[in-house]
Amino acid sequence: MKKHLKIHLTGAVQGVGFRPFVYNIARRFELNGYVINDTHGVIIEVEGEEKDINRFLISLQTEKPPLAHIFSQEIQELPLRGLKDFEIRKSKSRGKKEVFILPDISVCDECLKELNDPENRRYRYPFINCTNCGPRFSIIEKLPYDRPNTTMKEFKMCPDCEKEYKDPKNRRFHAQPNACPVCGPHISLYSSYGKFITQKEKALEKTVQLLKEGNIIAVKGVGGFHLVCDATDDKALKKLRERKKRGEKPFAVMFRDIDQIKKYAEITDFEEAVILSPERPVVIVKSKKETDMSFEVAPYLDRIGVFLPYSPLHYLLLNDYKKPLVMTSANLSDEPIAKDNEEAFEKLSVFTDYILVHNRRIKNRVDDSVVRVVDKKISFIRRSRGYAPLPVKLPFSLKKRVLAVGGHQKNTVAIGFDDKAFLSQHIGDLETFDASKNFEDVIYSFFELYDFKPDVVVSDLHPGYFSTKWAKQFSQQEDIPLIQVQHHYSHALSLMAENQIKDRIFAVSWDGTGYGDDGNLWGGEFLVCDYDGYKRVSHFDYFRLIGGEKAVKEPRRVAISILFSIFGENIPDTPSLKAFKEKELNILYKMWEKGVNSPLSSSVGRLFDAAASILGIRQILSYEGQSGMIMENFYDWNVKDFYSFEINNTVNWKPIFEDMTRDRSDISVKVSRFINTLAQVVIRVYKEKGKGLKLGLTGGVFQNRFLTEKIIRLCEKEKIPVITHRKVPPNDGGISLGQLVFKGL
Repeated sequence: MKKHLKIHLTGAVQGVGFRPFVYNIARRFELNGYVINDTHGVIIEVEGEEKDINRFLISLQTEKPPLAHIFSQEIQELPLRGLKDFEIRKSKSRGKKEVFILPDISVCDECLKELNDPENRRYRYPFINCTNCGPRFSIIEKLPYDRPNTTMKEFKMCPDCEKEYKDPKNRRFHAQPNACPVCGPHISLYSSYGKFITQKEKALEKTVQLLKEGNIIAVKGVGGFHLVCDATDDKALKKLRERKKRGEKPFAVMFRDIDQIKKYAEITDFEEAVILSPERPVVIVKSKKETDMSFEVAPYLDRIGVFLPYSPLHYLLLNDYKKPLVMTSANLSDEPIAKDNEEAFEKLSVFTDYILVHNRRIKNRVDDSVVRVVDKKISFIRRSRGYAPLPVKLPFSLKKRVLAVGGHQKNTVAIGFDDKAFLSQHIGDLETFDASKNFEDVIYSFFELYDFKPDVVVSDLHPGYFSTKWAKQFSQQEDIPLIQVQHHYSHALSLMAENQIKDRIFAVSWDGTGYGDDGNLWGGEFLVCDYDGYKRVSHFDYFRLIGGEKAVKEPRRVAISILFSIFGENIPDTPSLKAFKEKELNILYKMWEKGVNSPLSSSVGRLFDAAASILGIRQILSYEGQSGMIMENFYDWNVKDFYSFEINNTVNWKPIFEDMTRDRSDISVKVSRFINTLAQVVIRVYKEKGKGLKLGLTGGVFQNRFLTEKIIRLCEKEKIPVITHRKVPPNDGGISLGQLVFKGL
């Protein structure tokens, strides 16, 4: 018996070789019809024997390309039409755009074999790709995902490439970025001031030679430029830090292969799997001692960010150079990663000695993703290349089309419609004009890609955030409502949304700072919440940040404020006391006593800073979160005890720091006791205020692996259900998702 079906698939089904896959299985089962891309996804019509159609439907699910993800499938039976043969039809661009845009994926093994095969016509070609790998989001201009809608439209395929592109049996059948040395992009090497040196293979050879001589080179990759130098060369790295004004913030290091990583780092099996995944994120792992890795890569840390090559150009560079290379985002402090050649010559000349460019235009700038393994699961620090802009499925359908603009630091934006939230790539801190311009560009790029016009815009409460100011202006300009959602509640909402939670939870929302409902700076919050609202059931007692913003960068100021609160002017002899001159202490005490430029805060992130100062770990920060990161070096799982603490309606931190100042133990014991204490506080407050609810951990403080894992272990022992972030970062990179799902819209 014959049948005629129309099948509509949505999800990651464009740019993954899905149409040629459908074509080949339809031919295998001798079915007639067609397959076509549209703005919703993929439409298939098949006509043939019922048993063959059933086998075809099973194969759609079980044999689909490795990068494909089917989000939904609708099947409609139609009258027989006597369809002839099976064809791939030209894409349609009509209707609502909701197809998934695939992230940029690392080069596949088959392409790598060809890259290294002297007999292959793409031997050592830096832009080799196929339907299973290569650039996607970074080159797309509009949907559907076809070559004319990407920056590859600027390269006309040669006869050999076009033959592959049209051959259903070829791996490059309808591979939109398909190219070769004859017709595709190429690399060129310039001096930092724009003088042409050489191109193609000679440019690569020269780049390797220049790196060996200790030079810093800006290299254009998939989503932007990296600043590159030898990771074992102290002199080159010191020069890079000086030029970039980078301080002590760690650099990511790219390695030739997994075996080379193992020479420099201790990695678990799960960490190895994440490093080798097609997304190729930077993975934070424990570094080995006594290697030739420069101290300048990650000063004072026992961890290192490692990743593998993900573009053919990276593979060639690492294979030829042999040694690991620092690959850090090419940008001025707080500015977006450089993506255009002209931009590189204009902005990067002060950092670099040479610039290696290519002539494939980058449409969407995309930084590297950064993750670490917490409790044997991926925890995002930065969600970008390899993951963005794949959507997060929501536990309910949105009633309106929502634009959420995120926070001020680690910014991402999100658009939402139906049951999907599309989060942007990492945008970063909105401190400069260029960063703010990039923020706006990303928003309008998402509008264009999805033909999206929001019904409502959502921002943070903080009146000083650029994102808040922009949202206010946009809402007035477009005459749509502006909704503002409290920062720590947004953290909790993002955790609920990504975990498909529909009921209330007890959220522990801890970070460095966020604008509270009472005008104070929150950051040590315990919330009972659902999508309609929240109740702040407890928090850490307030303390003063002496000097306001200065205190965020100087742990000694937070510590001295804590110590003033406990001991008045008679502070015991501690590293924090020694960090100031007597005259400075007198001024600081008066500021603290009178509350002059000393806002109130409940931030656990700042309490980490205070502990780091009192313990002599850090008095002034080189970068955000440095004190907590260094403290991780000292955590010892064998230490089981903890400091005193008091909980009434709020958490009294004074006993914790009183105990700490009296503690004469080794520093690792004191750090461990401090982290253990915070974990015990969570369990105690939960038992008093949240029993019966799921316990959620959210906010930037929970990037601390040992704190998070300690709480999870205690929850297992107490049989407390606990949820953590797995799809978006616990830091402010996840704020936009939380804003988007607030039902008060």
